[in-house]
Amino acid sequence: MKRPILLLMLTNVLGGVGVASGIAVGALLIQAIAGTAWSGFGQALSVLGAAIAAVPLAQLAARRGRRSALGLGYRIAALGAAGVVLGAVLHSVVVLFVALLFFGAAQATNLQTRYAGADAAAGPRRATWMSMVFWATTIGSVLGPNLATAGDVVGRSLRLPGLSGSYLFGIAAFLLASVVVMFLPGGVLPGAGVVPGARSVSAGQALAWAMRHPMARFAVLLTAVAHGVMVGVMSMTPIHLHGHGHDLEVIGLVISLHILGMYALSPVFGWLADRVGAIRVAGLGLAVLLAAVVTGLVAANGRVELTTSALVLLGLGWSASIISASALLAGVDSGDVRVPLQGANDALMNYVGAGAAVLGGPVMAGIGYGGLNIGAGLLLIPAAVAGIAALRAVRAGEQVVSAG
Repeated sequence: MKRPILLLMLTNVLGGVGVASGIAVGALLIQAIAGTAWSGFGQALSVLGAAIAAVPLAQLAARRGRRSALGLGYRIAALGAAGVVLGAVLHSVVVLFVALLFFGAAQATNLQTRYAGADAAAGPRRATWMSMVFWATTIGSVLGPNLATAGDVVGRSLRLPGLSGSYLFGIAAFLLASVVVMFLPGGVLPGAGVVPGARSVSAGQALAWAMRHPMARFAVLLTAVAHGVMVGVMSMTPIHLHGHGHDLEVIGLVISLHILGMYALSPVFGWLADRVGAIRVAGLGLAVLLAAVVTGLVAANGRVELTTSALVLLGLGWSASIISASALLAGVDSGDVRVPLQGANDALMNYVGAGAAVLGGPVMAGIGYGGLNIGAGLLLIPAAVAGIAALRAVRAGEQVVSAG
């Protein structure tokens, strides 16, 4: 295995710990300070932070290489985690919300590592290597939520407010990840598609280009829809379970299993994308996401086993969708649009996710967990329509021309 791939996998382990250690308690922390209606807003701000960071990090990667972009992203995330602790100490919603914006840079950085993996392993096994980098997040992401209780103990020993202690693990994990990134090759990783003297392409221009090409359009919409469905349902699940009397350990376990579904089988989906085609794996992802929201609708009564099943399916559908969409984008002949499109794609997916998380709290308060899952199911329609158009284009022999 190539050294850059191993280093990227290690950064994803650490990044996974940092992100996931806050997921299980973030909504509960917001609920304690601002109330249930605002509980999804904190997660929305983290996702919004990821969206805001995605384009500048991609631009930095194009100019100075992946190492600079990833290192800066993790340092910003560490600052955000420290800010969350400060917001809890001050009992300040404003400080907490601003900090969560910075915290969101971690997700943007973790997502960018999959493109770095593709850069380092271009060729017929690109999707497989990309998915291996993605898979490494499993270790940290499963460990992170289960540190919630330990984080609470550590936090209280330091006289920090309840639930804020988990973010101490995030600070340490993100700083360590930024150190590991320093050992990546300098400059642009091989295969990054960055050509000296290439024209500058904005995020808007990159997305406009993608919307004119059926396969790229499908990849972008699938990424956005899958992320919106996942974030919208997942961010409200701790509130759903807590409202039915389940304790923090149960909630942490359910979120851990969800994140296991998000990453554990990603190498399988990457292998399938290389073997049978990314567009077929994309169809599988949409089908599994549909099964997840149907199960979530049935789980509206608070049964933990059904909720767990829904969250695991949600993670699996998200994984298949993101891996296949990333492989589709990597296979499109996009020339100097490639890296800007990567950043724009990640920004769009996180803007959609932020919107889903913002709406999650009011929807949950208004029509419950079942209604939330119905709304998530409706989000799948645009991606399904775009997928049908992409299939028709393939069957018609339509070829995507270079954007250069």
